[in-house]
Order: sequence, then C-alpha cells, then structure tokens
Amino acid sequence: MGGSVDPVSIGGRVLKEAITADNYSSALSAQIVRYDDPLLVSERVAVAALLAGDSGGTRTSYATDLRNFAGWCHDHDLNLFNVKRAHLELFARWMEQEGRMPSTIVRRLSTLSSFYKYCQIEDIIDKNPAANIRRPKVSDESLNVGLDRNELGALIVQAGLGDLRDGALITLLALNGLRISEALNADIGDLATERCR
Repeated sequence: MGGSVDPVSIGGRVLKEAITADNYSSALSAQIVRYDDPLLVSERVAVAALLAGDSGGTRTSYATDLRNFAGWCHDHDLNLFNVKRAHLELFARWMEQEGRMPSTIVRRLSTLSSFYKYCQIEDIIDKNPAANIRRPKVSDESLNVGLDRNELGALIVQAGLGDLRDGALITLLALNGLRISEALNADIGDLATERCR
C-alpha cells in the first residue's frame, strides 16, 4: 500500500497524513482520529490494533463506526478511554435523532463493544463501558427489496444478450446467491460443477 492518499475529511476537518507501507498501523488509526486531536498514543494504537485484526469489509465497517464515535467524542470533549456507559447511551440517542436506522445503531454499538472488550482484555481499561449497553430492537424481517422469480429471469435473459462476461457474472450471482465481492474474489481452482446436497 505504498504512496500517499488524498487528504481525508473527518468531522469537518482534513486529515493530512500520507499512508505508506512503513506507517500502516498508524495510518489505520489515522483513518479514525483527527490529525490535530490531542489523543493519547495508546488510543491510536488500540484503534489500529483492533483494525489490524480484521480485513476487508469488516475493517472498513469498524473504521467507519469508530470514526463516527471518535468524532462524536471529540465534539463532546471526551477521551476514548474515559467513556462511560451513559456516554454510549447518549451516542445511541444522538444517532436516533440523526435518523440512523436501528440496524445501523446496533452495528455501531457492537463495534464499540468489540473495541472496548479488546481494550479491557489488553488491560488498557479496567471496565468495558459497552458490556451491558442497551441496543434498539431490529426487526427479523429484512426491509431490503429483492427480485421476484420473474424479475430474476428477466435479468438473466437480459444479461445473456449482452457481453458474455457480464452475462456469466450475473448468472453466477443470481443462481448462487453470491455477493459481488464473493464472486470477484473467488479462486477458479476452488469452484466445481457438482451440486451440493
């Protein structure tokens, strides 16, 4: 991951730190904390260590959630290691007022729970403030709209009329229920033509 990145705007301020292979772990924490924040080195290290343990979508999701919380903490003059359960409850109420979906709030609180659990295990903090945090109820029914059988058939037919590669990708996604990332990251050697039972 050599080279540098364009400045990143976080909480209305601009982060001006180059990301190179040599400072990767500090770059991970730099994605979360403001460049000019008076955060302790231990906070940056804890954030980077948590993110280093994950990859792909999980790391991106955790980074986004922690960035949002770090910005909220900064706006309320809080240090990440001085947060109490009441602060997390207030953060959840703030997200509700901002119009966040319950599923987003639950995910962000789960991220914070993982972060503070990591900090407790590593003896960075004595008590996990997110251990018993109340989370909003999320419906078991998905609000995502999917294709019905006829729409799926029409999509496959239309894809087959176009570019061969696009048609193969759409068919692979549709008939196997894959996410695009799963299909694009598949190793051809791991694929087979036998049906699974």
